[in-house]
Amino acid sequence: MLVQHFLEQSAGKSPDKIALVVGENRLTYATIDERSNQIAFFLRSLGVNRQDRVAIFLDNSAESVIALFGVLKADAIFLMLSPTLKTQKLLYILNDCGIDTIITHSNKNKVVMEAASQSKTLRHIIWVDREKTEYMADDRIGHHNFAEALAATSPSSTVLSSRNIDIDLASVIYTSGSTGNPKGVMLTHLNIVSAATSITTYLENREDDIIMSTLPLSFDYGLYQVLMAFKFGGTVVLERSFTYPYQIINKMIQERVTGFPGVPTIFAIFFGLKNLDKIDFSNLRYITNTAAALPPTHIEKLRNIFPHVKIFSMYGLTECKRVSYLPPDEIDRHPTSVGKGMPNEEVLVVDEAGNQVQPGVVGELVVRGSNVMPGYWGLPEETALVLKPGKYPGERMLYSGDLFKTDEEGYLYFVGRKDDMIKSKGERISPKEIEQCLCAIESVAEAAVIGVPDEILGQAIVAYVRCHDGREISEKQALKYCHSHLEDFAVPKFIRFISSFPKTSSDKIDKLTLKEMETQQ
Repeated sequence: MLVQHFLEQSAGKSPDKIALVVGENRLTYATIDERSNQIAFFLRSLGVNRQDRVAIFLDNSAESVIALFGVLKADAIFLMLSPTLKTQKLLYILNDCGIDTIITHSNKNKVVMEAASQSKTLRHIIWVDREKTEYMADDRIGHHNFAEALAATSPSSTVLSSRNIDIDLASVIYTSGSTGNPKGVMLTHLNIVSAATSITTYLENREDDIIMSTLPLSFDYGLYQVLMAFKFGGTVVLERSFTYPYQIINKMIQERVTGFPGVPTIFAIFFGLKNLDKIDFSNLRYITNTAAALPPTHIEKLRNIFPHVKIFSMYGLTECKRVSYLPPDEIDRHPTSVGKGMPNEEVLVVDEAGNQVQPGVVGELVVRGSNVMPGYWGLPEETALVLKPGKYPGERMLYSGDLFKTDEEGYLYFVGRKDDMIKSKGERISPKEIEQCLCAIESVAEAAVIGVPDEILGQAIVAYVRCHDGREISEKQALKYCHSHLEDFAVPKFIRFISSFPKTSSDKIDKLTLKEMETQQ
């Protein structure tokens, strides 16, 4: 099975059912299937070949959903990029993954054009809201319009044959790396189908489920809300963000939403809203949480707001999508656990030698299953560090880099990271990337970034900065610079100025001491 078959099978079974609600637009499965076919034909007409990479650089929208299935139907590989990407990271991804075509919006014009001018492989830009005449094709990059693509074929020309098989790549998702440059997690059709099947199994999804998603499609948690709903023939109500919570809640009631995926930051906003006890959430069947485990106090608050709703606490990695879930009826007995491995997957906690440890002993979490990625794009050495020989001949298991322990019943408990990567707002963030950004400020001599525990964010980003002698910069100025050069989730929550850094014997900044200092703030 291929990922686009989720859409095609649901369109064949329930063509007139509403598949996607975006703002005032209500699109049926048949409409999305037809339009994604047209995008696929157009991409092929541009010379996009099997396994070419096509980037989708859009806010959550109907076009982003149509585009991703169109790319898959063209036998290409889609990259759903964060809508807050800045020029340098976009350029890095374009060149690193050899992007052929990018589908984007005019509100990203400056970033796209700056990156495109330096791209080595980009041949086409498809704008969802711009006339072709506004950007005439040149010798290197052709400019096109999304509406032009939809008009390129007649509705009757909808028979597409696919040459891909399930071990071919369907997507590459870029996630922060420890070096500061993002790494492209390669995902096959089999990876995605396997993960979606397992998750929808334990969530007990059904055709009448209506999922409200405010998560960006560039975040795999958000992406899978669409993929999974299309798999079981449900409906997705897609919003750009949770910025206006009362509007979201009104939409949930209006659309009779049954499933709501969130992260601790979203639920923290919920808890601050008034008069929730007067709102009828009777249609809501389940809530899911990932990124960071919900504190027991938050679980209790969710219960008070949604007493009839099942709460699923989960843990995952982009490299395998999902690792574990805690059944709702176990949340009282194991409130700080992220559960056990999901269906069709095995998880182990091992020591440095790769041997499984006893309950209560801290070790590294290891995952085996058909949902595990084949590797990082163009990074064989980094791939070998995390994909190691498995239990049986020929297999490789994913070493997560996360430290866990289990209890006597086998429930998993997160302890921390082996490296200094930060997990905040559901994103893995490289301290190195933020440090490099801060050090690009003329006044800054040194910078060190750490993550500290945060009940809502999972970890809060704290940056320590030392300025050159005789130079200074304010926290406001430093944060403004970060906002203009980093994705929103990577901007530090706090910036601390320091006259000199504690150093190790090898003259490296001692981040353990910084973390100790932070606990005293």
